[in-house]
Amino acid sequence: MNLSRPEFLDNLAYLNPWRKSRLETYILQTCIQAFLSALMIVAALIFLIEYVSISKTLGAKADVSGLSVIGLMLEKSPGSILVLLPFAFLFGALFAFVNLNRRSELIAMRAAGVSAWRFILPATVMAFAFGLLTIGVLNPVASKLNDHYERVTASLGETDAPVQGSSNGAVYLRQGDGRQQIVIRAASQDSKVIGHLLGVTFWIYDIDARQVPVFRKRIDAQEATLRPGYWQLRNAQEATVTGPPTAPYDVLTMPSNLDPQKAFKKYASTQSVPFWRLPGLIHQNRVSGFSTALYELKLHQLLSTPLMFAAMTALGAVFSLRLMRLGGMTGLVISGISLGFVIFFVNQLFSSMGKAGVIPLFLAGWSPAILAMLAAMTLIVYTEDG
Repeated sequence: MNLSRPEFLDNLAYLNPWRKSRLETYILQTCIQAFLSALMIVAALIFLIEYVSISKTLGAKADVSGLSVIGLMLEKSPGSILVLLPFAFLFGALFAFVNLNRRSELIAMRAAGVSAWRFILPATVMAFAFGLLTIGVLNPVASKLNDHYERVTASLGETDAPVQGSSNGAVYLRQGDGRQQIVIRAASQDSKVIGHLLGVTFWIYDIDARQVPVFRKRIDAQEATLRPGYWQLRNAQEATVTGPPTAPYDVLTMPSNLDPQKAFKKYASTQSVPFWRLPGLIHQNRVSGFSTALYELKLHQLLSTPLMFAAMTALGAVFSLRLMRLGGMTGLVISGISLGFVIFFVNQLFSSMGKAGVIPLFLAGWSPAILAMLAAMTLIVYTEDG
């Protein structure tokens, strides 16, 4: 059924929980316009920086046209924009409430007995809802675009490397589950056939009741090919810790949980993994014996995104509540912007500490957002109640 424009807008209006309140609806509309303006400015800066960076990086490696660079820029930029979205909410809230203050609309609201909590709440709720949209929709889209960007740049000048390797061309892989771990080393990899290794050795460990790997046997094979669900070995020979080596097998198969299309590519960056795939990837890497710290930290940071957006919006609002006639508004705005950069620095600091294992990953992912919200609530209480 085709809806006319007024009917379409009326249907969208039901998404506004304050649709029956003119004051909250007006503040919400003002803040949305300011956030979109701030987002456009941030996006324009990111586009410019990424365009220059991609031009310099690929210009010396491949013959890339200007349109191709623009396409790559549009694929890489969304991930960077999502990282800087908290600043868009901070600047948007500052801009929106400073304008309301300049037009004496905040003075009229305060004179009518409207609490600061009432006209800050719509903006923070909207920012929180946009945070949910970011982790559920925008992050997967940006991750998919970034993954395509990495594959295109690899084909233009860079090369896909094994998951782990050494300078002499050896390939190292690892697979496993909760009962067994297998370390795989190959002297070389056949570049013409995906998953075909030469001069391969499998070290097989059993996981005991204390979760300690115990060496069980070793398998040497002239060739090994990774198929969906299993390894196919040729001219293979087994050797255990208790007995002599077995007679060579012409063909030997071993179960495998590795993906032939992904096992020999570079270690997936956190920016290329969408939110919905993170829990499964964390579980897969954990049972395979790989470190999951980066992915767990990314998951916690994404889950705290709505709270971070709401906190930055509240901070931007509270630094704009001082009456214009009292002066000092410029200093407050600068203080709000400075506090935003401090929170960004704290976020990066906690991320580094989490990656290094200094603090728990949960604490590293959630602390910046919680501290920002506590700071915003403290300032609102001080401003409102004195």
